[in-house]
Amino acid sequence: MNAPRCPYLREVPLSIRLVLLVLTFGLGILVSPHVADPQQPAKVVRIGYLSGSSPATFKHHVAGFRDGLRDLGWIEGQNLIIEYRWAEGSTERLPALAAELVRLKVDLIVASSTPGAQAAKHATREIPIVFAMVSDPVASGLVASLAHPGGNVTGWSNILPEMSGKLLELLKEAMPGASRIAVLYDPANPGKALELKELRAAARVLGVTLQSLEVPSPKELEAAFSAMTRRRPDALITFVDAVTLPHRQRIVEFAAKSRLPAIYQVREFVEAGGLMSYGLSVERQMRRAAYFVDKLLRGAKPADLPVEQPTKFELVINLKTAKALGLTIPQSILIRADEVIQ
Repeated sequence: MNAPRCPYLREVPLSIRLVLLVLTFGLGILVSPHVADPQQPAKVVRIGYLSGSSPATFKHHVAGFRDGLRDLGWIEGQNLIIEYRWAEGSTERLPALAAELVRLKVDLIVASSTPGAQAAKHATREIPIVFAMVSDPVASGLVASLAHPGGNVTGWSNILPEMSGKLLELLKEAMPGASRIAVLYDPANPGKALELKELRAAARVLGVTLQSLEVPSPKELEAAFSAMTRRRPDALITFVDAVTLPHRQRIVEFAAKSRLPAIYQVREFVEAGGLMSYGLSVERQMRRAAYFVDKLLRGAKPADLPVEQPTKFELVINLKTAKALGLTIPQSILIRADEVIQ
């Protein structure tokens, strides 16, 4: 049985019916689901992650970085690929690793330290670079200024040079009689040289003699330990870098065995048994680096994205270690602590 035809259609002139047919066909094309196909794949971006350390050492920090990216819509394995390159404590490998990332034509490079950021900048002037932990990006030659970086580099400064004097002040407050203090640092890291300069200035004011011990590679740690055993300093300051952080357990155990009170720049040393730390949360620092990555991937220019500086620092104290050293931490320090490990 044929479907009934509209009786009014016969009354419409043929020319108008043809026009209606064309309009109907055109509208059908405009609303076609092919134009707004939700299955259309989004672009997958590829970024490089350059570190002077090792995956095991930076495991929690990388997790914070990934979490920060995920919160901003960048999910590894879906719309994001991260090419990891680790120098494993050998900063001399960083230039070659940076060049490798450039050859991969990544969309952006994240560098977790001053040497890494410098290696990346030397390798490319076009690919955007985000640094996460640089002591002084201006003095290191990475940016023209904090407010107007210029070039292809920006990021998150940890302003550790200015904090070096605070480490010494806290040690003196805990041990007023300390007059000879050893300092472990990597001379190959330009940021550490800046921190040591600030520390020496503070030492002159406080009447303290510093014993600088260079550890450009893990194999130099034993020589530094032997030097401290001979010189018998009253306390130890350890700068955080790609050499000391992966080997924090060795450093903390030496300090305990030598009954040497020590202060560090990050809490990971205290969690390993160290006495005190004052500085930034590296995990929070890496999470904030994701903000810069997101801005640049969405079209911002590094030259126009001001470098940020932290405003929060944490003091962590291990009372168990203090007791083992026979050291009483003054109440004036304890009340300022963000965390006390019993």
